Amino acid sequence: MQLEIRPDPEEVGRARRWARSRLAGSGITADEPLAETLILLVSELVTNAVVHTGRPAVLRLCLPAPVAEECASATVRVEVADGSSRAPVPRCAGDDATGGRGLALVDCLADRWGWSPEGAGKSIWCELDRCSPPRKSASTAYGGGLSAYEDLAFEAV
Repeated sequence: MQLEIRPDPEEVGRARRWARSRLAGSGITADEPLAETLILLVSELVTNAVVHTGRPAVLRLCLPAPVAEECASATVRVEVADGSSRAPVPRCAGDDATGGRGLALVDCLADRWGWSPEGAGKSIWCELDRCSPPRKSASTAYGGGLSAYEDLAFEAV
């Protein structure tokens, strides 16, 4: 499922509302920690696309099918594709900075993340394993993780 995003900061709120409305249909309840994390990741990736490219983007969610088990093993994927070919660059934000922490948050919250060229632009993605505790290591920092949906590992940005 996907949502077209206009290059307008108000679109971030619309993207969060849209993502929330899709979670229940896949068996992810609003009070599940995964839901809160997913909404934050959606917010960060859409904000980055809107603020740093000034171009339309597409938000994609790949959610698991509903299951009867309380904790089904499934991977949830968030992708934002935009028209800019510029690679995402993690920044070191100062204590007083009002921005510059988005990719650091994605790195801390997602089990894996990365980016790839898509058409004339790029797609930035992140994945959460629904029932696994987050695993972090030096090899998964800043986009070096392997996607469950792809056979390619992306080099650190």
